[in-house]
Amino acid sequence: LLEVAYRAFEDAGQPTRKVAGKPVSVFIGISSFDYAVAGLSFQDRGVIDAYSNTGGSSSIAANRISYCFDLRGPSVAVDTACSSSLVALHMACESLWRGEVEMALAGGVNALLMPDFYVAFSQLGVLSPDGRCKTFDARANGYVRSEGAGMVLLKPLSAALRDKDPIYSVIRATALNQDGRTPGMTVPSQEAQETLTRSLPKKQKIQPSEI
Repeated sequence: LLEVAYRAFEDAGQPTRKVAGKPVSVFIGISSFDYAVAGLSFQDRGVIDAYSNTGGSSSIAANRISYCFDLRGPSVAVDTACSSSLVALHMACESLWRGEVEMALAGGVNALLMPDFYVAFSQLGVLSPDGRCKTFDARANGYVRSEGAGMVLLKPLSAALRDKDPIYSVIRATALNQDGRTPGMTVPSQEAQETLTRSLPKKQKIQPSEI
């Protein structure tokens, strides 16, 4: 995460020395905790040291970035399972739109280090038995876990234009909702997702074809 955060600043043309001490927020989507579990042992508690808690805590995933780069805005780890990174992006946008920060880092990380969680997901019946994601396909039979890390740096459009920053895209609006009660806690709601998708163009008074 530290590496991709540095790369995000570098790619955006923001030297880290210039953001130090500034109101820059950090929102990180993280729902896996393999590393925290792997660092503990019920057989040999001698492996637990002074860094076991801070090394495996989800909150530190965001806080370490703020600490190392001296960023003074909100620093939050977000766990909403598969949507964690998108929710982190939403919170970063809200932080900017409220005017509480000048810039915001939004990203996510997932590390698959232990087989135990694969077993649990398999027992739940959510993994694809043939190891393929078939999004929007009638043959869809589950999802495939993966790992990686990514980060983007967000800034108000007016400020980015003023500073002649490289701009990859413009976020006009974001929104969140929840499925509520479905046939099962992990069963998604088509109605809830459709409602959310339809609400965004209305919120900005644009047509889906304009996106």
